Amino acid sequence: MEGGGIHSTEGGDSTAFKECLSLSWKNPFVLRLAFSAGIGGLLFGYDTGVISGALLYIRDDFNSVDRKTVLQESIVSMAVAGAIIGSAIGGWLNDRYGRRTAILVADFLFFIGAVLMASAPNPSVLISGRVFVGIGVGMASMTSPLYISEASPAKIRGALVSTNGFLTTAGQFLSYLINLAFTKAPGTWRWMLGVAGVPALLQFILMLLLPESPRWLYIKGREEEAEAILRKIYPPQEVEEEIQSLKESTEKDSLEKDSSEKINFLKLLQTKAIRRGLIAGVGLQIFQQFVGINTVMYYSPTIVQLAGFASNQTALLLSLVTAGLNAFGSIVSIYFIDRTGRKKLLVISLCGVAVSLGVLSAVFHETASHAPGVSAIETSRFAPYTCPDYRSVGPSPDGWDCTKCLKASSPGCGFCSSSTKNKLLPGACLISNNTVKEVCHGEDREWYTRGCPSSFGWGALIGLALYILFFSPGMGTVPWIVNSEIYPLRLRGVCGGIAATANWISNLIVAQSFLSLTEAIGTSSTFLIFGVISVVALFFVLVCVPETKGLPFEEVENMLEGRALQFKFWKR
Repeated sequence: MEGGGIHSTEGGDSTAFKECLSLSWKNPFVLRLAFSAGIGGLLFGYDTGVISGALLYIRDDFNSVDRKTVLQESIVSMAVAGAIIGSAIGGWLNDRYGRRTAILVADFLFFIGAVLMASAPNPSVLISGRVFVGIGVGMASMTSPLYISEASPAKIRGALVSTNGFLTTAGQFLSYLINLAFTKAPGTWRWMLGVAGVPALLQFILMLLLPESPRWLYIKGREEEAEAILRKIYPPQEVEEEIQSLKESTEKDSLEKDSSEKINFLKLLQTKAIRRGLIAGVGLQIFQQFVGINTVMYYSPTIVQLAGFASNQTALLLSLVTAGLNAFGSIVSIYFIDRTGRKKLLVISLCGVAVSLGVLSAVFHETASHAPGVSAIETSRFAPYTCPDYRSVGPSPDGWDCTKCLKASSPGCGFCSSSTKNKLLPGACLISNNTVKEVCHGEDREWYTRGCPSSFGWGALIGLALYILFFSPGMGTVPWIVNSEIYPLRLRGVCGGIAATANWISNLIVAQSFLSLTEAIGTSSTFLIFGVISVVALFFVLVCVPETKGLPFEEVENMLEGRALQFKFWKR
């Protein structure tokens, strides 16, 4: 597309990251806005990561949770259900009462949820706390990048919105550190979940000291307040041009309003720019989840155990590495987002994700195919604890291996390895409970209930690492950035809320089905499905997602109105 916005930013694309760093010295006010609002991303990331480790210990404290996969999935996914509500309400709250107010409400709800989770006497109260946290996360997930984008100069908008993505991954990394720190503490998981209230309280205080989004103030008729804030954000030589562009955009929006002030969703879809924006924005949010990211973040320790690492502490430590790589990837995004562009990052990201998921699928296929056998002799050493299903098939069952043992019906069964020195030799199939676990460990053996001993375990870790490194800089941050840029000002909250709601609904579907899928069709086939979806997502990006790098908000709308769907992505 031709337009002044493109020509004015082309020369600065290669130095956008340097401009962002320079701005932190010249105008720390903008950086303070970005990082204070970005704490919403920290809350989002912390909750995503902390539950994966806390779940290991919740299962130890509540037998009902340990026995029921559905209950485990509910504890994880009820926060996602809350986030669906939060993002749906958040869109309306953003447009009616402002971005700052929405963030304050999100912090309050998150804090209440953290207190409920930390003090939960039973799974029901724990799930209630997860719902409150989810509502807060849902609001924050779409409001924080929106607030940052509206308070950022166009040239470095992508980099500053990426700080929200960085703080999201930093929150995930922090959650694994907290998980490790409290592994030996009394009430392990209560501390893990309760600490989440601290950043929520911190952001609440910081946001009280910051102004409302200048663009929201302007559209609400509070021009003087908006202009005063814009003068703090933009250099003197640019501020008048920005105010004029905002004035023109507001006048255009006011002409398109219904006299009733109500939003007609059918009319939204009939408007070409909005329809194309929603297709791109909602599609990106759905694919972000359906390529499987939150199976990695919610269930990372569980996946590590499925790969053959039985210890809770080992699983958490190795998961910390993946969280660190996720944070590193978001730093890469900050550097490249205004230099390379949104669409290129998405394409590179999805290509890498597809390859990584192929690696994971192959590794777990080999792990299942080469699982250690079950030995009748080894099992007889623990005769009182023999798995009932194994005992019922006779004295010398054929075809029994560790995988079949772990899939045995109620009461659940576990695999006691031959010895800690050679775990790949045939072992024993026994009833799964804490007593048997201690007996197994007492024989200098390793106890497995969620995955089998494997020589391919490190391959799974490599696959996870590659997945995170490719996902984080592109699909991890770009969907939120695009959704903060692509809609008209008057509808930015509502349309952003629609896209965020689609994200959380997709998140819920994936989170609620992952463990059940791995039990029904196997871990290998589950990752293969995600791999196929990532290829579909790649074609979607090529066809439907426009490049918004460096464009003023007003020009993004003009581009969508005149743009035809195309495969070209190296140029606008």
